[in-house]
Amino acid sequence: MKDVQDFNGQFSFAEGEVLLVDKPITWTSFDVVGKLRNTMKPLKLKVGHAGTLDPLATGLLIVCTGKLTKKIDLFQAEDKEYTGTITLGATTPSFDLETEIDQTFDISGISDEMIRETAQSFLGEISQFPPAHSALKINGERVYEKARRGEEVELKARTVFIHDFDIEKIELPLIHFRIKCAKGTYIRSIAHDFGKKLNNGAHLSSLRRTMSGELHVDNAWNLEDLIQAIRAQKVLMEKQKDV
Repeated sequence: MKDVQDFNGQFSFAEGEVLLVDKPITWTSFDVVGKLRNTMKPLKLKVGHAGTLDPLATGLLIVCTGKLTKKIDLFQAEDKEYTGTITLGATTPSFDLETEIDQTFDISGISDEMIRETAQSFLGEISQFPPAHSALKINGERVYEKARRGEEVELKARTVFIHDFDIEKIELPLIHFRIKCAKGTYIRSIAHDFGKKLNNGAHLSSLRRTMSGELHVDNAWNLEDLIQAIRAQKVLMEKQKDV
């Protein structure tokens, strides 16, 4: 993990920077971009992220500035790796912990072997429905905004590709996993469908993005440290002006 001690005073935001940020839990991806954009002021430049993370997810968020915002689509197209936990025996409308549990199930008949076989059944090309509580847009409005108002949302199935789905530990009702997948994959939907395949119920209880392409969260900035580094550069530049 990078910290403020890694700062060398050489950010060039207008020319373009690719900033790797370890997104904090409860922050939206847009919150992170907005905070960084405000910290960079008075510079007026483009700032964008390459792939949304849900508020309750943590991990690698790629933020591009200036001329390198042109590379956002390239970063978004990369395969992603995630770790996290699925909670078996209960469902939620959002497929994660954003909403309350709406149904519970008996998991006493589910074995470790059944869980591992179910994970393997997801490998390759699969069809999934995005969660109703997602950042997709319908007629210019985020789907989660409609869902939070209690409106019915009709979403189309999409085809995604799962390269790896490893079950790292089973501590029922928790299932610890690692997934490597193609772009556009909703891990919340995988958690929901995982329960259905076991004739049960499940939801995503934690999620962390560890990789995007060859970029790893171990090389990402803590958000507050990055903000400190940006502010330190601004102070340095102001001092240089006064010389």
